[in-house]
Amino acid sequence: MRLTFLGHSTVLIEVSGLRILTDPVLIEGRGPLRRVAGPLGPEQFTNVDLVLLSHLHLDHFDVPSLRLLAAKVHLVVPLGAGVLMRGMGFGTVSELGVGEAIGIGSLSVTATTAVHGGFRPPIGPRAAALGYLIGTDLAQLYFAGDTDLFEGMANFGPIDIAMLPVWGWGPSLGRGHLDPARAAQAVGLIRPRFAIPIHWGTLWPRGFGRVRPGRLTDPPHEFAALAAQTHPGTSVLVTPPGSAVSFVRQNANGVLSPF
Repeated sequence: MRLTFLGHSTVLIEVSGLRILTDPVLIEGRGPLRRVAGPLGPEQFTNVDLVLLSHLHLDHFDVPSLRLLAAKVHLVVPLGAGVLMRGMGFGTVSELGVGEAIGIGSLSVTATTAVHGGFRPPIGPRAAALGYLIGTDLAQLYFAGDTDLFEGMANFGPIDIAMLPVWGWGPSLGRGHLDPARAAQAVGLIRPRFAIPIHWGTLWPRGFGRVRPGRLTDPPHEFAALAAQTHPGTSVLVTPPGSAVSFVRQNANGVLSPF
């Protein structure tokens, strides 16, 4: 299994012969935001089989990026967002509410709660934000999307890899987000074997280059340090935008290891 952090909340998951993309933001600019991480090559988002969309905010549900993917790609979206996707010409759309699941071959995808807004500006629609549990024959993954801390994180069951947001796209955070300290608390609830910080170091408002520039680079390292102090059973893998980590399990009962 190979996980490539493409930036912000976009992760390419390659497992069981499938290529899965989360919250694809693949272009150089979005509204007032610009991509400050390195550019993406088309090979990093071609031949995608499945897209998981956590919510309708513009920095997660990016229409120009979705149009770079094949129209036949299978989209998993929050309940209520399907009409928007079908209206754009995407024909294979699965809508999930919290607790609902779909299966694709040996893969399972289950929608979880996310404490975050679900309104798509400027005029809607509205659909509740989600996270996703991704079950594979190698590992159990949690993709948080965008969320604040919630007690239900303790009820996910065994999680091998948690992809957790640790910041955002600017010098400060609004409500409904995890910062490094709260992401470390989330680790204490979820207790994954590995945690990969996401939602950092990628997007920045135009003209804000000198405003708290440390927020582009520091959050994942702050998160890793806090998690190591309070929850040493979890290994934090700081993966810069554009880089990947692979995992192997020697047998069905073996320990999952990165390499």
